Amino acid sequence: MSLILLGSTGSIGSNTLKVAKEFGIPIEVLGAGRNIALLNQQIKAFSPKAVIIQNANDKDQLKSNGARIYIGENGLKEAIFNSDSKILLNAISGGNGLKASIFAQQANKTIALANKESLVSAGWLFDTTKIIPVDSEHFSLWYLLRNQNIEHISSLIITASGGAFRDMPLEDIANKTKKDALKHPNWNMGDKITVDSASMINKLFELLEAHWLFNSKNPHLKLDAIIERSSNVHALIGHTDGSFSAHLSYPDMRLAIAYALDLIKAEQISLIPPLDLKNLFKIKFEEIDYKRYPVWSLKSNLLRNPKLGVILNAANEILTDAFLNNRIPFGHIATEIIESIQAYETKCLAIQNFEDVLNLDLEIKAYIKQKLA
Repeated sequence: MSLILLGSTGSIGSNTLKVAKEFGIPIEVLGAGRNIALLNQQIKAFSPKAVIIQNANDKDQLKSNGARIYIGENGLKEAIFNSDSKILLNAISGGNGLKASIFAQQANKTIALANKESLVSAGWLFDTTKIIPVDSEHFSLWYLLRNQNIEHISSLIITASGGAFRDMPLEDIANKTKKDALKHPNWNMGDKITVDSASMINKLFELLEAHWLFNSKNPHLKLDAIIERSSNVHALIGHTDGSFSAHLSYPDMRLAIAYALDLIKAEQISLIPPLDLKNLFKIKFEEIDYKRYPVWSLKSNLLRNPKLGVILNAANEILTDAFLNNRIPFGHIATEIIESIQAYETKCLAIQNFEDVLNLDLEIKAYIKQKLA
């Protein structure tokens, strides 16, 4: 078995290479954005047969070590179709990851998916039987549901840290800046995911992902999220008998990655430290309050009409970028997303295929950019 790894220079990509080295899995294709210095180190360490880069201007800096070089979106598609690997781990962040997932499905690859936008924007168009979730929450749900009769499960619940503003006075949140939003209470992550955590957009994304991954087997499952501040409880399942099961672990993406790459070895090799059970008294569950997280008011409509994820994702991508560039205050993200869903809901529910998704995505982004101009 060999692996195609997209987004290799990000946090998940770097952790994937650690797991691949531990498991002895060769890397056939490495794909990265603009961090060519780190990509060169990865090429030297793993000797891939092919390398994908985003921009042709970076080719002169690339030390390919004899690997075939592919460039841009066309190169991405060509590299995926030309590869022998049966599994592709998609750790590309943002909307660009959707096209990578589309190409992987067209090439009949199994997708180890860490890109949220793929299922959020187009979940109904993917064969989810060939998707392995790498997000910690969805991995935990999968872990809990193993060997379970899905008909005896009543609810799936994922957890949230609460983000940077979980304890801030409500009246202060709307005008907060990038500096404030990036102060995550638990750990350092990329800028966009940290802002998505502060707004609770990331949990809306993850509920939509859970819908496509799990609800097809039992459409009556209740999906929800709850705040758990320690980030040691990743997900819970409710049983029809009234009991709950929870998945707890030290927060480390290598666990989810390991199970995606090799289930047998993942069960046999310890990659993360065990939890100190004496600290479990700190666990407390809290409701997600739409007054603190205004986008949470969209949850029920999104789960009834999950195609609306196209609007949610496109609007959030532009608005979060504007916020990170200090063009809008934090409160504008939620306000503009809610208005965008109202403006595009009817049109969105009529989309049918990947081309419709991509075209509407571009239209919504143009709409938001014009409003912000």
